[in-house]
Amino acid sequence: MRRRLPALIGASAIIVASGLSAGCAPTSSAVIKGPFAALLASSTDLGPSRAGDAQLTVSLPDATRPVALTAWAGARELWVRWRPGNAWAIVEGAAYHMARAFDVPVNDYRGRKGQVFYASPEQPSVPASLHDAVTGLGRIISYTPHRTKQPDNLPLDVPKGGLTPGGLLDAYNATPLAKEGHTGKGETIVFFAFDGFDQRDLDKFADTSGLPRFTPEVIGGIPDEAHGETTMDLQVVHAIAPDAHLVVVNALPTLVADGAYEKIGEMFSDTDRQFPGAVWSLSIGWSCDSFVNATDLAPVESALVRAQAHGTSAFDATGDNASLECKGADEWSSPPGPDDVGLDAISSLPTMTAVGATTLSTGPRGQWLAEYAWFDSPLSQGTSGGVSQLFARPKWQQKLTADRDTDRRRLSPDVAAVGDPLTGVRFIYSQNEYVGAGTSQAAPIWAALTVLMNQYLTANGGRQLGNINPLLYRVAAGADLPGFRDVSLGGNAVDLSRPGYDLVTGLGTPNTYNLARNLLEIQSRAVPE
Repeated sequence: MRRRLPALIGASAIIVASGLSAGCAPTSSAVIKGPFAALLASSTDLGPSRAGDAQLTVSLPDATRPVALTAWAGARELWVRWRPGNAWAIVEGAAYHMARAFDVPVNDYRGRKGQVFYASPEQPSVPASLHDAVTGLGRIISYTPHRTKQPDNLPLDVPKGGLTPGGLLDAYNATPLAKEGHTGKGETIVFFAFDGFDQRDLDKFADTSGLPRFTPEVIGGIPDEAHGETTMDLQVVHAIAPDAHLVVVNALPTLVADGAYEKIGEMFSDTDRQFPGAVWSLSIGWSCDSFVNATDLAPVESALVRAQAHGTSAFDATGDNASLECKGADEWSSPPGPDDVGLDAISSLPTMTAVGATTLSTGPRGQWLAEYAWFDSPLSQGTSGGVSQLFARPKWQQKLTADRDTDRRRLSPDVAAVGDPLTGVRFIYSQNEYVGAGTSQAAPIWAALTVLMNQYLTANGGRQLGNINPLLYRVAAGADLPGFRDVSLGGNAVDLSRPGYDLVTGLGTPNTYNLARNLLEIQSRAVPE
C-alpha cells in the first residue's frame, strides 16, 4: 500500500516522524464488544495490516500544543496532526508502527460488501507516560458503517390527510408566523446528504403546491445516486420556508478511506465558514454510539460548537429502527439482542438537537388533533431514542428522569415531529406523488420551523437561536405559553411514551408560534443558561 503523506491542517500543524526515546510501554487494552465486534466477526481477517497511513483520534486535556504527545509519537515513527484551538489531535502512521506503539493488533479485513479496511479488535489504552497529556483514545478502524435514516417503505399516492404546505403549517401552529411575513427570506438551511435530487421533481412540487420554484445551491457536486431522501428533505423545508436559501452539501467524501469523523468535522467547519448562522438538517448517519467512543466524535463536536457560536442550530434525525440503531443490517449478521439497542452516534451529541417521529392526526381544516409515537411493529420500524453510551447528562437535562438511565447519561431525542409514512408530508419523487416518512422527515421540519422562529426573533429585537437545546428545555420546564404538544401515547421496540419527557418523542412536538414567543421572552430577560 502506498504511504500517504500527512496532510497539513493549518499553518501550525505538527508533523513528527522519529528520533526520540521510546518511553514507557502502554497499559493493557480491552477487546471491543458489541456492534464493532460483530462487524469484524462477519468480515474476513486478512492478517496484519499493510496500511501506511493508519490513524487514531486522541482527546487532549485542553487546546494547548500537545508537546508530550508529539515527542512520544515521534519516538515510535508516528506523527501528530493538530490545529491550534482544538482539544483533540490525530496520531497517524504505518499500521505496523501503530500496533507496536499502542500494543494492539491492527489487521486488514474484507467486509461482507467487499470493502477492505484496517481495524484493531482491541481498544487501545492511554500509555502510562501520556496520562497527563492525553485524556482518551478513539478506536483504530478505517471503515464507518453509514445509512440514510429513512424507512424502507414510502407508500405511493397520497392518502387522505397527506399534509400539504398549508396543512403542515397549520398542524404545528406556524401559520401565524407565515402571515407575519416570516417565510425564510434571507435565511439559509443546509442539508448534509448522501444522495442527490432531480430538479424536475422540485419544480413539479413547487408548481403543484402553489409555491415559488427553487434551485438549491450544491456544495461538492450532486451525488450520483438518488433514493428520495434529499428530494423529500428539500421539499418539506420548502413547504414551510418557501423563501429560504437551500444548500445541499455532498457528505459522501466523509466515507472515503479512513478518518470519517475528522472529515465530518472539517465538513461542518467549511459549512460554518461559508454559511455562518445557517440552520442545519441531517437525515443521514455514521454508525451508532456503541460502535465508536466519545474521543472519536471530538472533531465533530468541536466543529458543531463553533458553528453554534455563530448562530447555527443543528437538527439530526434519531433514526428509524425503533431504538435499535446498532443493528448491522447488511454490514454484519447477528441474532437480535441487547447489542442492537443504541443511538445514532452524531445525533447523540449533547449539543445536537435529536429529532424523533410521531403519527399525526389532523382535522378537516388541517388543525392538530393528536399525536403518538411512530412505531410499525411488523416492519420493525419506528422512531429511535434512548440513553447515550458516550456522553454525560447535559445541564439542560439534569431535572429529567428516565427509568433505564442509571448513570445520568445524555437522553435522546430532544423533540419530535410527524414521521409516520401514513400521515406524512406530500412530496414529488421521480415525478410521482409520495408521502414523506421517518425521523428523516421530522428533522427538516424542525429545521424549517426554526428558520421561521429566527426571523420572528430578529424582527422583534431578539437574536438567532444557535444551540437551541438549553432554550427548549427551559420552555418545557415552565413558560407563559404552551410551547410543546406532549406526546404520551405509543412507544417503540425499547421504550414507551409517557407524560412529560420520554425516550421516544422527547419534549414533544412544536406549538411553533407559542414557542417563538416564549423564546423571545427568554431572550428579552437575558437569563443566563
